[in-house]
Amino acid sequence: MTVRPRKGGSYAVGRARRTRILHVAMEEFAENGYRGASLARIAERAELSQPGLLHHFRTKEELLAATLDMRDDMDVERFTDADGARLTGIPAMEALADLVERNQRIPGLVQLFTVLSAESVTVDHPAHTWAHNRYRRIRAFIADGIRAGIASGEFRADIDPEAHAFRLVAMMDGLQQQWLVDAEAVDMAAVFRMYLYETLDAMRAR
Repeated sequence: MTVRPRKGGSYAVGRARRTRILHVAMEEFAENGYRGASLARIAERAELSQPGLLHHFRTKEELLAATLDMRDDMDVERFTDADGARLTGIPAMEALADLVERNQRIPGLVQLFTVLSAESVTVDHPAHTWAHNRYRRIRAFIADGIRAGIASGEFRADIDPEAHAFRLVAMMDGLQQQWLVDAEAVDMAAVFRMYLYETLDAMRAR
């Protein structure tokens, strides 16, 4: 009698294989950008045939989208509390420093974001909409956190949440690029935390 594999087991194997592909794709896109990345090379690094890879992701664009979704999911958990509620005020700002500190331990993820952000300035790039929306989301998170801090009395009422959001994101991006070029010269997490605390001190209600 032939024993059929349980569906649950095959589903778990499929999920594990998909996750493996995404991690390999993240490395490939980080090293070579979208246009220089190769599905054949991703399949080889994931120890799959190219048809096996295409069974999970039909095109390179679909694979890129899934890779970026996974990257964003890694960030989202940093901006919520233990109950899943969105952080606001000073805890929201401190979460940015925690994110930069975490990024310093995972250079491949930082490189992926930096390379794709640079490539995606052209509107025909598959990651253009993702980069556009991601910048808007993170600026909105920061600005909303500052507005909540103003409402609670943590921050001064005369500060501009949107302007501070632009400045903080610009500092994060600039430090990431310098760190990727010369990691030994830049302690990205320490410099950003110093800048953040100077900003928080200037924003605090007196």
